Amino acid sequence: MRWTALLLLALAMFCSYIFMDILSPIKDLMQETRGWDSTAFGTMQGAEVFLNVFAFFLIFAGIILDKMGVRFTMLLSTAVMLVGACIKWYAVSEAFAGSSLELWFTEHLNYIPLFDELGVSPFYEGMPASAKCAASGFMVFGCGCEMAGITVSRGIVKWFKGREMALAMGSEMALARLGVATCMIFSPFFARLGGQVSVSRSVAFGVVLMCIAVMMTVVYFFMDQKLDAQTGEAEEKDDPFKVSDIGKILTDSGFWLVALLCVLYYSAIFPFQKYAVNMLQCNLTLTAPEAGSFWAAESVTIWQYVIMLVVAAAGFASNFQKKSASRFALLAVSIVALITYCYMGYMRQTAESIFAVFPLLAVLITPILGSYLDHHGKAVSMLILGSLLLIGCHLTFAFILPLFKGAAVGGIIVAYTTILVLGASFSLVPASLWPSVPKLVDAKVIGSAYALIFWIQNIGLWLFPLLIGKVLDATNPEGTPATELNYTAPLIMLACLGVAALVLGFVLKVVDKKKGIGLELPNIK
Repeated sequence: MRWTALLLLALAMFCSYIFMDILSPIKDLMQETRGWDSTAFGTMQGAEVFLNVFAFFLIFAGIILDKMGVRFTMLLSTAVMLVGACIKWYAVSEAFAGSSLELWFTEHLNYIPLFDELGVSPFYEGMPASAKCAASGFMVFGCGCEMAGITVSRGIVKWFKGREMALAMGSEMALARLGVATCMIFSPFFARLGGQVSVSRSVAFGVVLMCIAVMMTVVYFFMDQKLDAQTGEAEEKDDPFKVSDIGKILTDSGFWLVALLCVLYYSAIFPFQKYAVNMLQCNLTLTAPEAGSFWAAESVTIWQYVIMLVVAAAGFASNFQKKSASRFALLAVSIVALITYCYMGYMRQTAESIFAVFPLLAVLITPILGSYLDHHGKAVSMLILGSLLLIGCHLTFAFILPLFKGAAVGGIIVAYTTILVLGASFSLVPASLWPSVPKLVDAKVIGSAYALIFWIQNIGLWLFPLLIGKVLDATNPEGTPATELNYTAPLIMLACLGVAALVLGFVLKVVDKKKGIGLELPNIK
């Protein structure tokens, strides 16, 4: 039953990951159809976590989680996400264009006292009205999404503590990250469906999935309730949460190192995802397949997604096979399907289908890494390795990939290889980072500890999409077409985050050894 509960939580996060990046693979279409330049696009993307950072919503979310429990908070978070998703969908719809609400957004929110002076406003004068409205909805969605993130982590601790916790967390993230690939494949598919461009169709697809996420959490609500009835435990503890408990968390050096590692590492990944498709469009020589051919047909998208699911399902299932023959057979199926998927991406000649390979290797190896951590430990060592891979990948995108522009095959091979390695490095972090938190704090404040880490992480997730957009506009001549931008400067900036994470990883290893925290020890006792 605990694996069923995990599946419900993971499916809810799968849907939220799709909506989180729903506009990322169609950045060029947003510029063409809605007039969003890189600054407007980056400001809107960064707005997702604005309320979490500056209104301290995540801190309140942690307190709500500790006081109200997992099931109530999970249901609340998906409902909030659905409301925000609907607002964002309306903002990019045809109904918004020419409406009185568009006029209101055009005339208002051009100056936000204090936030403008500090340079952290989620809006600016001249920002398209649709981008302002979408940013407003994305803020609401972000409140629910990050609340769901900490709640899922707490829920997994509740169901898996003393058992396969790292495997469970790794498996949840692996399934959730399939949402990234799903988004990259289907967002452009719906936007261009029938040969007529409509970006609102993509967002509507995400809204439908958020409705499904709410249903998943309703089912989980009753499962979690039954667990408490069977174990005799209550959601609220006898020793209630106190605000003063936050001080205990903040005075722990190990907690701060984990939190800073989190913000540095995730800031180099999630903001990059929002620009990755456009970066590939700018650095690869892509030729559209001949009209009327199989590769130009809309149905090929479905086939490619089915093959992607085979890669993920076979690779994921191989982790749970006790017989070596079964494990290697499933691995072989997964690898053959992955090669087939990459070939189809090459034949389709679209940047989004190439970048969609990003989470596939992570799906394959995250459960392996989680299982290894459960039985053998070495969490900090994995964080260090992940940082090294991260640095190498961003520098490859910055300096090596542009050298292959004009080489149709060579460029795509370099892109595929680097994207897969980046996905692998991403899988090292959740499998090692999140299971380490319960070793650092008391059980009754785990929700608040995760909330504080997510709040610190959100500072980076707000800042870096905005910075990437501003750096792109600053380092490219005004009027540069959306598919001809130079991405070198933003990529170097992201690689520097990896360097800082690498340094902190070594410091954490020293602190762990000195204080005996046990981060390098196995989770299963």
